Amino acid sequence: MNDSLTYADSGVDIEKANQLVDRIKNIAKSTPRSGVMGEIGGFGGLFSLNLSNISNPVLVSATDGVGTKLKIAFQMDKHDTIGIDLVAMCVNDIIVQGAKPLFFLDYLAMGVLDNAVAEQILLGIAKGCNEAGCALIGGETAEMPGMYHAGEYDLAGFSVGIVDNTKIIDGSYIRPGHKLIGIAASGVHSNGFSLVRKIFFDKCKYTVNTHIPEFGTTLGEELLKPTVIYVAGILSLLRDLPIHGLCHITGGGIDENIIRVIPDSCKALIHNGSWEIPPVFQLLQKQGNVSDNEMHRTFNNGVGMVVVVPEASAEEVIDRLGAMEEKAFFIGEITSRKNNERQTQWV
Repeated sequence: MNDSLTYADSGVDIEKANQLVDRIKNIAKSTPRSGVMGEIGGFGGLFSLNLSNISNPVLVSATDGVGTKLKIAFQMDKHDTIGIDLVAMCVNDIIVQGAKPLFFLDYLAMGVLDNAVAEQILLGIAKGCNEAGCALIGGETAEMPGMYHAGEYDLAGFSVGIVDNTKIIDGSYIRPGHKLIGIAASGVHSNGFSLVRKIFFDKCKYTVNTHIPEFGTTLGEELLKPTVIYVAGILSLLRDLPIHGLCHITGGGIDENIIRVIPDSCKALIHNGSWEIPPVFQLLQKQGNVSDNEMHRTFNNGVGMVVVVPEASAEEVIDRLGAMEEKAFFIGEITSRKNNERQTQWV
């Protein structure tokens, strides 16, 4: 008679997964927020909405991943910041519509479950949730033998926020004369890494351990700098100032993202040289012989968020962000757009 097979014989260790769930419960408790009901381990995460201060509540959701930046984490065997990136990519998309993040869920898939690595990732997610003021209320950890190479995994994140219908930021109040304010990025953030890897690893033959004088650190350490979470700064602005447009600079750069928030009748005039391009982008352009246009439509080039405000409030926005240790600078203005003109112009 044939030996009896178990799920573990196929490469899925249920006991190891149960041990991780117990650890996740403790990590989730480090992201407290009013509204959270129950704890990790149920079939769905529970969250009770407090609508006492919101007349016409609208839920705003976002989902994203980290892309091939994960490859850098694999090569560095460093996994404690990639979770921050995951949260940032979701909550920054929520805050641009004026919504306050409420809760977050993650999806982590591995070929062979490594609890030590998974815990590092989840601690990063918890740190990101605390920065964003949202709670980690659930997720999924999948062990899938044969799907991923040894030491590799995939990540996805899901977040939900809330905003009053009358306070949604949709760009409809943007007019010619409004100012564009850029808020600094920490580095490449989580977009464009396929080109980053092609230039630095394939063309230049660097490794993650190559020390780059322009960075003052290794290439891997520079590339793993986590994406900035802009939630606290933006919420501060929204409390007191007329913010008419917000734009998270992700894939597509300023060119492709700013047009998502400005009216068709308007054009964004962006001033070259109005902020200092960080060394990582300068080196990418030089070593890859990348055109200005390609840089503009691929990378954030040092600007992770754009705020569109009336001219009268622009200085106060800069001052408020500076007081919160967010580096911000004027990068351009809104002008009228003629028929068939591009909606972005660099001058």
